[in-house]
Amino acid sequence: MMLAAAAAPSSAEPPELVSVEPTIHREAWYARLQNAGRNVQPRKLGQYEKFELEIDLKASFENPFDAEQIDLSAEFTAPSGKIWKIWGFYNPTNWDSEWMVRFTPTESGEWSYVVKVRDREGTAETEPATFRVGPSRRRGFVNIAENRRYLQHSDGSSFYGIGLWYNDDYHRRGHGQISETALDELQRLGVNFICFYPTPLETAGSGVGRYDQDRAGRLDEIFGWCEERDIHIAWNLVFHSYISEAMWGGGNDRYRSNPYRNIVDARDWFANDDAWKHQQNLYRYIIARWGYSPSLFMWFVVDEINGTEGFQADEAGALQWCRRMNDYFHQHDPYRRPTTGTQSGHVVHWWKEGYEIFDIGAREIYEAQEFPMPKGGKPDLIHDHPLRASYRNYAEQTAKLWAEFEKPAIIGECGFDHTYYEPGMPGYQATYHNALWSALANGSCATPFWWNYSPYLNDSIVTGQLRAFARFVSDIDFVGGQWKPLAVAASSGDAWAMQSEKLIFGWFANPASSVARETVTISGLEPGDYEVRLYRTRRGVYMEPDEVACTEGTLTVNIPELVHENGRAQHIGDDVAFTIVRKHAE
Repeated sequence: MMLAAAAAPSSAEPPELVSVEPTIHREAWYARLQNAGRNVQPRKLGQYEKFELEIDLKASFENPFDAEQIDLSAEFTAPSGKIWKIWGFYNPTNWDSEWMVRFTPTESGEWSYVVKVRDREGTAETEPATFRVGPSRRRGFVNIAENRRYLQHSDGSSFYGIGLWYNDDYHRRGHGQISETALDELQRLGVNFICFYPTPLETAGSGVGRYDQDRAGRLDEIFGWCEERDIHIAWNLVFHSYISEAMWGGGNDRYRSNPYRNIVDARDWFANDDAWKHQQNLYRYIIARWGYSPSLFMWFVVDEINGTEGFQADEAGALQWCRRMNDYFHQHDPYRRPTTGTQSGHVVHWWKEGYEIFDIGAREIYEAQEFPMPKGGKPDLIHDHPLRASYRNYAEQTAKLWAEFEKPAIIGECGFDHTYYEPGMPGYQATYHNALWSALANGSCATPFWWNYSPYLNDSIVTGQLRAFARFVSDIDFVGGQWKPLAVAASSGDAWAMQSEKLIFGWFANPASSVARETVTISGLEPGDYEVRLYRTRRGVYMEPDEVACTEGTLTVNIPELVHENGRAQHIGDDVAFTIVRKHAE
């Protein structure tokens, strides 16, 4: 690539771009060395694959992470003519070059780019260079679908989030919780996302405005692992405990280790202009280093904001910070990922102001916080069944989010603790199971974000549950039309359903006496014959389809007690999912 330095504004030396090398070309160069005598061609870059530049430069600065001191960027021009400005970043952990630009092209064809740098002495930029992008099987980035209720990939295909919190707890090299083995297992179960909060990049050792490169390198590793497995990431940018001095206790007071404590008290963190200036620089670095990745699908801006002194002391200031964050990522994330944020998990913590700000409405539900267990820990299984109280929370809160804000809805945190049963008990497994299905049947765009994937939960809770759920949702085109809730009446228990122009899906549960020999009646349908398929949610299999007639606007589905499959009697159980499609005359 030819390099050209712009004129300096003073007699001092302007910055210099010594070399700019695409890593894809460097890989081919190493291959040629390893295969002497063979004509090894550079690997063709595919659409939605990472294009990475390694840059050697000379410039004047004291802090390489401070964009006011040194500003590196690249300007990419797409085949369509669209221009993308992509920030560069400092990466001293890279062996070949300390500066990089990462970009993911969204179009096939020939792209061009120019690299630019500015420091206190002037500017420099390269001559244009080109690279070619071919088609690929990758589906691109995840964003909000046109129907506003669900999510979709860039190619228009549905993305229904199936996953849970999986925090790395990375504090020192080699001690993270996330592993390739666990990600492989999650992938086999049908998981397509994890949510995590990383340990902050600004530490007591690095200070404010400088970023721990062990932790940054660990994030590079996790992103690489997830990209290889087509697993997406919801990134919790601000976890409440890191900006709290004394709220709630139990490890929720980590501001004592936050370097921001040297410039602002925790109660003023949201509203302090100096803190916000440093935060913007940090978020710029995050977007520059990891914003390229299609695996990153959601900015989970803040978790449990009411668990901080700043929110309790100045709620208006905290809300203004939320608006700043939402606007910042909308303006600077080139791929416009959706944002979300939460209060903590009491049902009474309905955060209207936050749901109005962020792109996705996210409730937290820890059901026993709202409906505590009676003394002695024995629930009333007849008059107030705890499983029913639990799944109705998920159902009602999910439906309410859409009804009031018409945005995609999720349960952003739930489970693990503050439930009616201990992990590993059958009741706990049922609570998790019901959370998945009740949220789906009420229009959630993802599974509830269960807290937290670990050896305590893995085998007895997650295994099998998600696999059966993933099989069911894989058959649903969530973005192929408008969806609305249907009026559903159950002879006992509870049932909900969603309807589009082509499909009805729903869920029916009765934890007190099972759904066998019960009925579900759906109203508001056009007369005609419908194909009904019952889905056994715990085994992950459909029963044989049944043809049911709709008369006078209602359709009634009879749930059998026993069915025979391969010579064996199979019990339906406490719940069943279903799909309904209208049959048209030949």
